[in-house]
Amino acid sequence: MLKQISRLLVSVVIVILMGIITTMPANASVTKSNAELVSLVSSSKTVTMFDPQKVRLGITPTGWSNSDDPSIDLVPPIPYQQILSEMALSGFKGSQMSGKYPQDMAVLKKELALRDFTISEPWVGTYFTIDDDEDSKKIFHQQMEFMKKIGGTTIVVAELGGAVHQQPVAPLPNRPIFNDRQWEKLTKGLNELGKEAYEAGMQLCYHPHVGTGVETLGDIDRLMAGTNPKYLKLLLDTGHLYYAGVDPLMVTQKYADRIKHVHLKNIRKDVLDQSKKKGLSFLDSIRAGSFTVPGDKEGIIDFQPILEELAQAHYEGWLVVEAEQDPNKANPLQYALMARNYLHQETGL
Repeated sequence: MLKQISRLLVSVVIVILMGIITTMPANASVTKSNAELVSLVSSSKTVTMFDPQKVRLGITPTGWSNSDDPSIDLVPPIPYQQILSEMALSGFKGSQMSGKYPQDMAVLKKELALRDFTISEPWVGTYFTIDDDEDSKKIFHQQMEFMKKIGGTTIVVAELGGAVHQQPVAPLPNRPIFNDRQWEKLTKGLNELGKEAYEAGMQLCYHPHVGTGVETLGDIDRLMAGTNPKYLKLLLDTGHLYYAGVDPLMVTQKYADRIKHVHLKNIRKDVLDQSKKKGLSFLDSIRAGSFTVPGDKEGIIDFQPILEELAQAHYEGWLVVEAEQDPNKANPLQYALMARNYLHQETGL
């Protein structure tokens, strides 16, 4: 209870400061000092890297609460109202959908409108490789209808047949390896769903994910070659790529024309190296602190050339900050503001 009261006081102080100072939330950064809750940093960048009418900044709720493991949370759990408010306060405009958010559309829309906020993407897990076409299509249709009501156009998909990212095993050596038949099933199924999305004015973006059958560069190449670029786009997740030993900059350069959604996730290399050495599960690696946000000096990923490649390719869509972290160890508001300030400095957005 004391922890939640403390977090609420931090939010109140920030709101007061933002009311006094005319600088946008995009220019805000939280220090790690308890004595200085907020440090507003002005950026000298005057030209934006992206068209602000075509590129929006979002953030996932995984820094506050993790849908894959509800135990990664505070005690008592952080309420969704606080999560949405802190995201909006940090200067972001959208969030990935979460099981913690209201499932009633009327309530959800009311909460989003209150904060001038929206949902950047829903998550669709397919199971084509284990012959569960019916459930795969059912989940997709549910999320497509959801996005129609929200007013969004992006649907994120990942094949979860045989996935181990939620299992108590090391994800890289235990992930599924698809045979030719499974690849054929997967590409055929994704082409069908992608065609439906396209005809509905939406785009299906594939998320290569640690602990699944589409994880490595070879996997990505095979998926891209086997699917129609008109129907299936690529989600660039910098953290998942790095975790799997793939250079996110190389993927950006190779598939810039197909990248239509971006998750900006940073890596604490020393923590990740220890996680791999100890054979930690994906969720235990999260708890250990393998992931962090862009702008964190503890992170290893250089986002500047990645952002520049996207800008040169005239990228349009969401840039979504994602840091799956334990809120007991990493204050979500602090890291959200850290990431938002970094992106403003780098892109001008």
